[in-house]
Amino acid sequence: MRFLDVRTDYAFKKVFGSEESKEILISFLNAVIDFEGGAKIEDLTIADPYQIPLIKGMKDTYVDVKASLSDNRRVIIEMQVLNVEGFEKRVLYNAAKAYSMQLHKAEVFAGLEPIIALTVTDFVMFEDIKPVITYFRLLEKETLIKYSDDIELIFIELPKFAKTEDQLKTVTDKWIYFIKNAGSLEYVPEALDETPIDRAFQIANTAGLSEEELEIQHKRRDFIWLQKGSLEKAKKDGWRQGKAEGKAEGKAEGKAEGKAEGKAEGKAEGKAEGKAEVARIMKNRNIDIQVIADLTGLTIQEIRNITA
Repeated sequence: MRFLDVRTDYAFKKVFGSEESKEILISFLNAVIDFEGGAKIEDLTIADPYQIPLIKGMKDTYVDVKASLSDNRRVIIEMQVLNVEGFEKRVLYNAAKAYSMQLHKAEVFAGLEPIIALTVTDFVMFEDIKPVITYFRLLEKETLIKYSDDIELIFIELPKFAKTEDQLKTVTDKWIYFIKNAGSLEYVPEALDETPIDRAFQIANTAGLSEEELEIQHKRRDFIWLQKGSLEKAKKDGWRQGKAEGKAEGKAEGKAEGKAEGKAEGKAEGKAEGKAEVARIMKNRNIDIQVIADLTGLTIQEIRNITA
């Protein structure tokens, strides 16, 4: 028995955003969202359910799942594999956009419903924070008085989750374990053999996929892991070269203009050269130019100007 790697965007949407995923999504959200007063989601509607023709051939690095809760709150759930530049800003932008787009012409602001942006990452976002799940809201700086719950950002960082099967105690643990490990399992662990997690395994079971869908999933997985591997290698090569060049130049300029100024300029120029080197390496490997732009923060024209 084999299961889809749920960390890939399409498989994530198939499991949590299909027509038959309602019970699964309710259980998952209740497990990871900290609702005040112990409230729980009773019902929801999945927007834009997973469909093969709609996702086939897409080249972006994420696909989100959107749902409207029975209390009118809206949730955006995203699985992100690649730590692309500006990612944290995109999460905030998407949440703010979803919030503002509710308001139509001549409508009052009181009609805006809260937005919860839940992001699962296959990389560490907050190095200095130990918890696997982090919650962000608008609070006053000194007194921590809550300004509004209308936009809430929640992050689940998979690399921080290290529990083994026999350590799974809560539903939250079980869902995170499922997302992180389903692709490497050959059977449903006894600790997860319960509804609706068991149902999630059924959807992720590759035996239930059509040939077309299985091929798409495999191509999508290979595409994402290729980009991830290329990014990691390019960063190592590029940052190493950029750091060395920046350090040398900064040291030389520091002798003439002052140690502090030389160090700052060397660091800035080294970072810029490092990005250019990453882009050059990825360009030589025929990686899509838009993907390079997303990963490095360079413009498409800047990438085109980089020679082999």
